[in-house]
Amino acid sequence: MAKKRGRGMASVNYPTGMNLGGDPSQALVHANPGGKFMVSLSSIDLGQGMKTIARQIAAETLGVPTEDVVVDTADSDTGPQCMGSFASRGTHRVGNAVIMAAKEARAVLLEAAAEKLEVNASDLETDGKGNIHVRGAPGKSITVQDAAAAGQFEQGRTISGRGIFLVPRSYPDPYTGAMDPATCYAHACTIAEVDVDDETGEVTVLSVKSAFEIGRGLNPAMVEQQLVGGAWMGISHALYETTEPYYPDRSHGPTDFVEYLMPGPGDLAEHELVILERPAPDGPYGGKGIGEMCATPPIPAIANAIFDAVGVRVDEMPITPEKVLRGIRALRDAAH
Repeated sequence: MAKKRGRGMASVNYPTGMNLGGDPSQALVHANPGGKFMVSLSSIDLGQGMKTIARQIAAETLGVPTEDVVVDTADSDTGPQCMGSFASRGTHRVGNAVIMAAKEARAVLLEAAAEKLEVNASDLETDGKGNIHVRGAPGKSITVQDAAAAGQFEQGRTISGRGIFLVPRSYPDPYTGAMDPATCYAHACTIAEVDVDDETGEVTVLSVKSAFEIGRGLNPAMVEQQLVGGAWMGISHALYETTEPYYPDRSHGPTDFVEYLMPGPGDLAEHELVILERPAPDGPYGGKGIGEMCATPPIPAIANAIFDAVGVRVDEMPITPEKVLRGIRALRDAAH
């Protein structure tokens, strides 16, 4: 008896946002007299980086430095409507709403600048550094701060914008049943390599290799961190995490996070990651939603690797040593 090695693969096509659509998100953008912009959302950041991405998208659309944009998600009661932070929808749905709101606010900002410079707003452009220039005449310019102040104190303009992004509900064709469940998909493939001890049922994940097609990586560092963290979460779901069942009764279940099984640093496998970009036509600057997909493919890949190693198919998470050993014994009994 010894450790047996196996490899498993799993592929995922993951929809962005609610299936069948119908999940709108709104955004509000306004400037203060100092030329700083506030983005108001009811899309809560759960640690997935929603506020950072919304800030980047707003700054890019407005044509101002990122540090001149603040994102507020503090109050869903008074903020603009949002369906919620779920379904990997934040970047796609909220990001598109932010673009719409920022474009509207930018248009008012340029009108204020045009009045000060005595030119047409269509002749103006921003440089992303806090300045507004006359196209073809870079020497003729005004700062965003001065334009915002003039708009509010001299011209009586509200430099603000509102946006809502909605993927319309999709309904089945009454004759064919065909429908469009999602407007864009992200894709992934993971290969996991494991060792399985056929005496104890213990599974050790040796390596995880993944390729993710993510649309466009709007923040490459955050994308990589989320994909690696998701792989670790997938390992945890596959082999460790559960509150059920309780052996032999409920008194044996975990009561706090001290007893709740999760992998430690020594249990996390090396992760080789390839990121592929294929911008989504309807995504904000090509972005898609990848939040939940990160943790998905490692789970079936590990299950398939265990099957490859010892021939045991476990279809219930987590794949504990007890379940693996029970399967190995069942195979041995069937052979005799």
